[in-house]
Amino acid sequence: MSRVALVTGGTRGIGAEISRALKNAGRTVVASYAGNDAAALAFSAETGIKTMKFDAGDYDQCKAAIEAIHAEIGPVEILVNNAGITRDGTMSRLSRDMWDAVIDTNLGSCFNLSKLVWEDMRKAKFGRIVNIGSINGQAGQYGQVNYAAAKSGIHGFTKALAQEGARFGITVNAVAPGYVDTDMVRAVPPDVLEKIIARIPMGRLGRAHDIARGVVFLTAEDGDFITGSTLSINGGQHMY
Repeated sequence: MSRVALVTGGTRGIGAEISRALKNAGRTVVASYAGNDAAALAFSAETGIKTMKFDAGDYDQCKAAIEAIHAEIGPVEILVNNAGITRDGTMSRLSRDMWDAVIDTNLGSCFNLSKLVWEDMRKAKFGRIVNIGSINGQAGQYGQVNYAAAKSGIHGFTKALAQEGARFGITVNAVAPGYVDTDMVRAVPPDVLEKIIARIPMGRLGRAHDIARGVVFLTAEDGDFITGSTLSINGGQHMY
């Protein structure tokens, strides 16, 4: 049986690798994106994975997207809440708009999509939800009050929702990546990046595939006794 999987923010970076890994595991994957049409088109042409454009932080757009997926492919059985943005700034520079944008996209999206797939999962007595948190939601990070709050919220959201889903065969878990070799991290100044790597016991940045393998593990058919957990994939940088 080819389970239907939705990966938000699934056409670039870690999300793209998660989408590929789930397809390779036999899932029927839909990868969502918010704005970069060229990247989504190239990703779909390369992988054959269906892409869908909507703002994961907007409930009405999410509702329309889930309804479209249901009508065209079937109910979403695996949900990976990966959509995320940064709007960094210290408290003295952080605006309310910067706060709202990050909370809505990074944390609000988890509510939006989980809410919209929940009843189908309950009826089917099967569901896999994986929320992508962050080491910075576990340990905090200077200049990322909004991002750290959203990612920390994901970990609490995961534990609470897991308790609701357990009797319906729905598992809810989180993956907390450390610093991964993506475009965002490669944009960090070399001297700063060197200091980051020096704090990682494994001596390297993570790879997107490291995170994707964790997601595949948590969404497996026989992963039904793992729920409410946070899988930290950070090379030993933060043990939590």
